[in-house]
Amino acid sequence: MQRLLAIAGLTWKAAFRFRLFIVLAVLLLASVVALPLLIKDDGTARGFTQILLTYTLTTITALLGLSTLWLACGTLARDIEECQLQVVCVKPIARWQIWVGKWLGIMSLNAALLAITGAGLYGLLLWRATKLPADQQTVLRKEILVARGSAKEKNFGAEIEAETDRVLSDRAKKIPMTRDELKEVRKQIREQIKAEFQVVPPGYFSRSYEIGLGLAKNSLRDRPLQVRFKFNTADKSPSGTFDGLWRVGVPRRTQLFQSQPMSLAPDTFHEFEIPGNLFDENGVLTLTFFNPNTTALLFPLEDGLEVLYREGGFGLNFIRGLGIIFCWMGLLAVLGLASASFLSFPVAAFLSLTVLIVTLSSGTLANAVEEGTITEHKSDKTQSGPSPADMIAIPTFRAILWVVNHVKQFSPIDSLSTGRSISWEQLGLAVLEVIFFLGGIIGAFGIIVFSRRELATAQGTQ
Repeated sequence: MQRLLAIAGLTWKAAFRFRLFIVLAVLLLASVVALPLLIKDDGTARGFTQILLTYTLTTITALLGLSTLWLACGTLARDIEECQLQVVCVKPIARWQIWVGKWLGIMSLNAALLAITGAGLYGLLLWRATKLPADQQTVLRKEILVARGSAKEKNFGAEIEAETDRVLSDRAKKIPMTRDELKEVRKQIREQIKAEFQVVPPGYFSRSYEIGLGLAKNSLRDRPLQVRFKFNTADKSPSGTFDGLWRVGVPRRTQLFQSQPMSLAPDTFHEFEIPGNLFDENGVLTLTFFNPNTTALLFPLEDGLEVLYREGGFGLNFIRGLGIIFCWMGLLAVLGLASASFLSFPVAAFLSLTVLIVTLSSGTLANAVEEGTITEHKSDKTQSGPSPADMIAIPTFRAILWVVNHVKQFSPIDSLSTGRSISWEQLGLAVLEVIFFLGGIIGAFGIIVFSRRELATAQGTQ
């Protein structure tokens, strides 16, 4: 451990020698202070949070991520190119200890920077919150500066897929179709069946949702809950809004609550509070939406409706969110060090940034995987099968998406800006999956390559 700490100390000295730590601390704190001044909020709790949490945390993550990649590539590649590491390697220290020591040095730098910036952001958030109107401060305390758990309707994915397969099988028996036609028809059938679970027809038709609160029901007695929902519609109304009415509970089984008629904008999240004790003895909360409009409303299965309840305070939730960002930085540090283990500094930095840009383009990769091709539109594909490029690219894209989705599933920024709870279990899973699993695989590759690298030959010495 003494050798690892010695290498970590050298990384700190290099960061201060090149003024990296000071410059980064100033930039990060400047983003915390300057961004809310440059971008004015609309005076509401949600607008305030959008600026101070969403935009600022995103900027902090981007700056810290880029600096982590740059430092990880530079601290190893530069030491090799300037022949400093050759002097270290003749000491009684293993190559893997050098590699891990540098990672520990980078991560301790990140921890210090994240702690300084996080403390500044938290203090500014609490101070600026006092400047909001009294009613918006109440919204802020109830909906954002809190850690709220979430309960949703059960996943209907299995039912949708089973019904899609049944309908497709019946149709294929009547109408012969090619493989590509089957794929397209299946997609259309699936969307039609999915719509039946999402659409509330017009004319006071209703749609009921049964949401199980699980074990949380034991701690939610006599406590109010919040209902959060969003809907879409294909039509527009003259006022830009649509009417809606909610009833919570089951007649003769539970207490009942009925909301006042609401004027609701589409494609926007809405929240309203309901009193406690509206769920049954099994912890199932039944909500019914009535659509009095002349057009159908669609509540997406993914984020159309959920019930929120308080689990804890904002302070610990904020720390856990920073912990997940710290895990992301750990993965980026591993990526930079692994690249520098066998490449020069410019090439390692280019490769690392390219990988980062590709992961940020996950939407494009997802479209290519869904289409099944990168060379032509799926309707133009012949029955001869995928091209050689597709046979290589699509599995690669699918693997990249798997990794990206594993990392992005722990995203804390949206959770913090909407008052969602980030549990200790989520933080633990982030450490296990992002650092130990994904980082361990990349790190093992980097350590093996670095241990086998001939440092003098890499510099072209005679």
